[in-house]
Amino acid sequence: MVVHFHPPPAGPAAAKRQGPDLPERDIVVDGTTITAREISAEMQHHPADSAEEAWNAAAQALVIHRLLQNAAAARGLDPEDEDALDQVLSAEVRVPPVDAVAARRWHAAHPERFGSPDLWEVSHILIAADPGDETERAAALTKADAILARLRADPAQFPVLARTHSDCPSRDQGGHLGQVARGSTVPEFEAALAILEPGQLAPAVVPSRYGVHIVLLHAHAPARHLPFDAIADRVSADLRTQSWQEGVRQFIAILASRARIEGFDFAAGAAARADGPLVN
Repeated sequence: MVVHFHPPPAGPAAAKRQGPDLPERDIVVDGTTITAREISAEMQHHPADSAEEAWNAAAQALVIHRLLQNAAAARGLDPEDEDALDQVLSAEVRVPPVDAVAARRWHAAHPERFGSPDLWEVSHILIAADPGDETERAAALTKADAILARLRADPAQFPVLARTHSDCPSRDQGGHLGQVARGSTVPEFEAALAILEPGQLAPAVVPSRYGVHIVLLHAHAPARHLPFDAIADRVSADLRTQSWQEGVRQFIAILASRARIEGFDFAAGAAARADGPLVN
């Protein structure tokens, strides 16, 4: 099992980490209203580290859907028919053929996509702290240092101390997170894992945006990368998919630039980029 490590806020600082109140406003796209209620309902499909991020993702998704509906209507298609939206994209987004040179370049630039990443089996104890609260952060560091000192003297106490002190839900498993893949957690946590040997306790506590961690590595499976000749078809398919997605992002960005969008800064929230591997 691969764990995507996103522990929720815990402890007395939880309320402070919830962020500002969510907007309660409608969004208007070329005269058509997307209501605040619709955005709230859409949020369930966009899990994020904060409610504010989920709201922005939901709003962006609904704006994109409305832009595509308007584009379908402009072509005389039924905007309520999802197949019509696919027709619009198929007509507007063109992906050049993938040749062997481009595929080999893609494989070389993204080896992590064509194999297995580093996997670490790990346990941790999290002392939660708001990164913006210096007093709380200092208290968390002091507490974590004290726990780490106890573990240096007796590492076998780890599960007991995790159940007693950790603010992560993994405390119910004695701090055991299972397998953590490279790229699935915060950089500070991965940097600590990368220098440990199996069975080793991190020599110092590990600060992150969640608080302070005490880390114990159980096992490590190094990354494995597959040679191009063994997976050439898979690399070409992956490159076509990435190029299609980039083309869609660029087309949506064009639609957004031509539309009148009120109540939402689409440019700030959109992930449209002009540096795709094939689509320029």
